Amino acid sequence: MTGYSPADLAARLARGLLSFPVTHFHDDLSFDEDGYREHIERLGRYRVAGLFAAGGTGEFFSLSGAEVDTVLRAAVATAPPGTPVVAPAGYGTATAVELARAAERAGADGVLLFPPYLTETEQEGLAAHVTAVCRATSLGVVVYNRANARYSAETVERLAVDCPNLVGFKDGAGDLEQLTRIRARLRDRLTYIGGQPTAELFALPYLQLGVSTYSSAIFNFAPRFALDFYAAVRAGKRETVLDLLEDFVIPYTELRDRRRGHAVSIVKAGLRVTGHPAGPVRPPLVDLDAAERTRLTELLQRVAD
Repeated sequence: MTGYSPADLAARLARGLLSFPVTHFHDDLSFDEDGYREHIERLGRYRVAGLFAAGGTGEFFSLSGAEVDTVLRAAVATAPPGTPVVAPAGYGTATAVELARAAERAGADGVLLFPPYLTETEQEGLAAHVTAVCRATSLGVVVYNRANARYSAETVERLAVDCPNLVGFKDGAGDLEQLTRIRARLRDRLTYIGGQPTAELFALPYLQLGVSTYSSAIFNFAPRFALDFYAAVRAGKRETVLDLLEDFVIPYTELRDRRRGHAVSIVKAGLRVTGHPAGPVRPPLVDLDAAERTRLTELLQRVAD
C-alpha cells in the first residue's frame, strides 16, 4: 500500500494515463498469477498515474470474491513503488461493501465501484448503494457511471457532500450532456475519468470538460502508442490525435464492435499477437476467431512498440 489519502489519490489519478491490466488465465481458466505479475512488471516500465486491478478489462465480472482478493494482492505486491492500486467493488450492496473492506485489508489505495448487479433502480437507491460503500472504507472511492448506474447531477452533488471519500467519477456512458451537468455543479470536487471501451475515442471532447485522464485498455499491448496518444491529447495536438484515430483507433474499434464482449477479448488477442499471451477470456465472453486475429495483427503492425 502506498498510503494515498482520498484527496491525494484523486490528485494523482488526474495527472496521467490509467492502466487497466487484463487478468491472466491458464487454458483451464484458472488464474495465472505468474503471468499476471510479469505483465504488471512489464507495464511498470512505463509511467502511469494509477493501476486498476481486476477492473472491467480485468474481467471483474468473471472472478469470485476470493479471486478478486488474490489478483488484487498480486497487483499490490508487483506494482511499481508509488503507483496507486485501485480495487474493484460491485454486485449487490452487501457484496460491494465486503469487497471494499477486503480491498483495504489487501493494501489497495482506492476502490472503483461498479454498477450494482442486474437490477435497475431509482436515484435514491443508487445514492444509498454508493453511501454504504463509502462508509465501509477509508479509501478513496470512484463511482463508475454506466449501464444501470447512471447518476444524475443532483445525486452526485449530494453524494459529494455526504461522502468525503468519494473522489472520482468514471464515465462509461458517453453522455456529454449528463457529464456537462455534473461538471458544472461539482467543478473540481471530483476527478473525472473517461471510462468508455477504447476511451481514446472520447479523449478530445472530454478534455474540454475537464476529464484529464482515462482508462486505456490499449495500454496493455501497445503501451508506447497509448502514452504517445495521451500526450498528444493533453498537449492539444488535435491533428496528431485525429491522425492516430484514423490510422489505428477507429479501425480497431470497428473490429472490436463486430461481436458483443470483444472490448475485453480484443485486448487479450492484442497481447497474444504482440508476444505476451494472457490466456483466454472466461465465459460468457468469447475469444476472437482466426479471421479477426488476422485483421488485428495487420492493425497492430501500425503501432508496434
